[in-house]
Amino acid sequence: MGLAKGDHLYLVDGSGYIFRAYHSMPALTRRSDGLPVGALQGFCAMIHRMMQGFGRDGRDGPTHMAVIFDHSSTSFRNRMYDQYKAHRPPPPEDLVPQFPLMRVATRAFGLPAVEMEDFEADDLIATYAWQARDDGAAVTIVSSDKDLAQLVGGGVVLFDPMKEVTYDSDAVRERYGVGPELMIDYQALVGDSVDNVPGAPGIGAKTAAQLLQEWGSLNALLEGAGEIKQKKRRETLIDFAEQIRLSRELVTLKTDVPVEHPLDGFALPVPDAEKLLDFLKEMEFRTLTARVAEAYGVDAPPVGAPAAKEGGGADTPDTGAPGAERALPEIDAQRYTIIGDRAALDALVDEAVETGVLTIDLETTSLNEMVAEIVGIAVAVGTEGRAHYVPVGHVAGEASLFEGGDRVAGQMELEDALDALKPVLADPAVLKIGQNFKYDLKVFARHDVEVAPVDDTMLMSYALDRGLGGHGMDELSERHLEYRCKPIKELIGSGKSQITFDKVPIDDAARYAAEDADITLRLWHRLRPRLAAERVSTVYHTLERPLIPVLSGMERAGIKVDPNVLAKMSSRFAQRMAELEEEIQGLAGRKFNVGSPKQLGEILFDEMGLSGGKKGKTGAYSTGADVLETLAAEGHDLPARVLDWRQMSKLKSTYTDALPTHINAETGRVHTSFSLAATSTGRLASTDPNLQNIPVRTEEGREIRTAFIAEPGNVILSLDYSQIELRILAHIADIAALQQAFREGQDIHAMTASEVFGVPIEGMDPMVRRQAKAINFGVIYGISAYGLSNNLRIPREDAAQFIDAYFEKFPGIRDYMTDTKTLAREKGYVETLFGRRIHTPGITQKGPGRGFAERAAINAPIQGSAAVIIRREMIRIPGAMEAAGLSGRMLLQVHDELLFEVPEREADATVATVSKVMEAAERPAVDLKVPLVVDAGRGMSWAEAH
Repeated sequence: MGLAKGDHLYLVDGSGYIFRAYHSMPALTRRSDGLPVGALQGFCAMIHRMMQGFGRDGRDGPTHMAVIFDHSSTSFRNRMYDQYKAHRPPPPEDLVPQFPLMRVATRAFGLPAVEMEDFEADDLIATYAWQARDDGAAVTIVSSDKDLAQLVGGGVVLFDPMKEVTYDSDAVRERYGVGPELMIDYQALVGDSVDNVPGAPGIGAKTAAQLLQEWGSLNALLEGAGEIKQKKRRETLIDFAEQIRLSRELVTLKTDVPVEHPLDGFALPVPDAEKLLDFLKEMEFRTLTARVAEAYGVDAPPVGAPAAKEGGGADTPDTGAPGAERALPEIDAQRYTIIGDRAALDALVDEAVETGVLTIDLETTSLNEMVAEIVGIAVAVGTEGRAHYVPVGHVAGEASLFEGGDRVAGQMELEDALDALKPVLADPAVLKIGQNFKYDLKVFARHDVEVAPVDDTMLMSYALDRGLGGHGMDELSERHLEYRCKPIKELIGSGKSQITFDKVPIDDAARYAAEDADITLRLWHRLRPRLAAERVSTVYHTLERPLIPVLSGMERAGIKVDPNVLAKMSSRFAQRMAELEEEIQGLAGRKFNVGSPKQLGEILFDEMGLSGGKKGKTGAYSTGADVLETLAAEGHDLPARVLDWRQMSKLKSTYTDALPTHINAETGRVHTSFSLAATSTGRLASTDPNLQNIPVRTEEGREIRTAFIAEPGNVILSLDYSQIELRILAHIADIAALQQAFREGQDIHAMTASEVFGVPIEGMDPMVRRQAKAINFGVIYGISAYGLSNNLRIPREDAAQFIDAYFEKFPGIRDYMTDTKTLAREKGYVETLFGRRIHTPGITQKGPGRGFAERAAINAPIQGSAAVIIRREMIRIPGAMEAAGLSGRMLLQVHDELLFEVPEREADATVATVSKVMEAAERPAVDLKVPLVVDAGRGMSWAEAH
């Protein structure tokens, strides 16, 4: 039997949900025994809510419900196209053990967990949705996957549980520009980088929707492609027609899967409360256990340590009652207030001076601190649950602050508010607390407001729990307070309809912003005691917090970039690409689209008869970088030139064309942002734009650095630690031969080659040295024989022999690797030379992911120690330069390199001063058995200085 009119079927995309839950919730939450359960917790909460039939959209609950899963990572689509999902990275290590628990949780709720070999969850959902629709039932697909939008219509809707948005046909059309009936054609054009669906190169979402609106269907578009006026679009649609049709096959969901479970078996059950509560108790979901018990009218069983809390009592309430919960109070006008006059703000400042603590958070018009305008200031003083919002820049109508919009009445003037706050923000007796405080400090600095001293809850969490999850406020709130903050998207929207914060009504803004300040204060109360209790207070106070003003200053300084140099370079790259195309076509003996993998494969393997050609299910040859590199290594010119062309194309699009868009109109400089809490090892990360990833291994890549220049009268200085990670390895693994070589200033790679391969250093074959260099750097990352064979293009057997010989000559390195893995399994973390902990989730798990976790554990103390060293010196260098009377500025940190802009007359003194600080970096904290050496360079550009 099927369903009937009046029935309502919920089909939950279980496989899709867990990935999105992992990235949007505290997915690295752990049970008391260390088992990661964060994504599972979000899943269980969502299932309970769905079964109860409530939501913000007021939609009726289900009469039937099932959770659908992917059976495996492959399906029939992999036979159609062998590159389908080929580039997907392995799932996060801490997510892997939650996959089977999802099935267990589903059955604990009494729901069917459905999966079928050779089919994806989306195909099963499509089949069941069509069956239910044909029976006259309503269908709600619970998923955030746009692939399922093609099923909407005729009683089928798509509910996004992460955004809590329901998509019917009109909503799909508004969101994507085409209705559900054209979503397959739309996806065929746009492609999918996650699933490696190729689509039409260069045709994005907006263009795809426009073309389909104009032509009515993909078939009509491809048949009439020759009539399209825009040359690039016309050529793309003609040259890649087969690829687009393949993409359409890949994105089309099957609606006729021979499913084994009948629809009438999905009737909504009444869960076995005892069984369900036992499962939730076992997972240590305390709050959810209480909610479920209340929903089914039974007593909640006692639950041990809450899974959403980490850190040994950091979240215990002030009363000291062990394990007791402290729920956030409801937000109301009495607890969260709006301050609109100077007298009230002055009174609050007086209270902050009296208590010695002030939590502060800015609301602005932009994430870019260099252009952001202050809209409001949220503050919290002393008591949790009480916070205030000072509106200063809300506007009425369509115009924004940027456009001189009309201010809403009843606000303070920004200058007046800052005038009231300036004294307390600079008061050394009042601690200012923030979350990701570097952002606020940069905005304040643009208004000449000094803020010190500061505490940052993001960096506290990073010092305590690096490797155990994200450190954003929303994640920390759920992890430590079991409270979900109001999403910003509920206020400003998203996509084309997104507004800036200045257009948010003041009452709504106050509720949101005051909550942020209150949550930050609560987190500070919970995290601060842990710093001393878990012996990371020194790490936080000497390595994390002091770097905030240093990086803020570097980011505000920026680096000058010459757009004319980039424009000329882009033109040369375009010319070089055209020359390469002509050369490639000459080698091929005919013209063809160099950017077409299909045409390239036909040239290489059908017409030129090169060996190694492998066809996928579509009949097209694989022409990925690994294939072309192998052919090039065999001496074939054409694939070598194609690699050159592809690299040139990437340099042009990613750097020479994109960097000018990041030049600040007022300063003429590029202002990157450094993330302090983005990596597990402690390395800084650069974003918007990423200036740490500019290639240096090719002449063209190095040429890009010529555009980064000094102001007239200044020079660029580069000071770079020489082989710092190898030096740390020599110390930490206690390798006497390597230590001696570093002390004597030998060529470390030549020395290694001499030791391992038994050849003299004098007259050494450069290839032998290269092999030793690959091993030296490879062992830091736990390189395998397979990895080394790929790097050196040698047989795997030879690579294995090289590694064996290396470890035989330097047994201390193998001992270090073995001991480190053992320690990580026992403690769940490793430590840098300076005592900083780096957690190693996943290292005790079984399966292929364990190898990755072990390699990360081996590398973490080495890379983490190097990161600590350069952080320490970045903190010390500004003071040392000031003491020496030097006026230059530190601009960039690129892993082991620091970049400065200094007056030309101060170059020598700056090199001497900074080198002295950097080379004494390990003392007195650690007495390294090898010296640290700094290489210095100077020039009018970054390229000249490097």
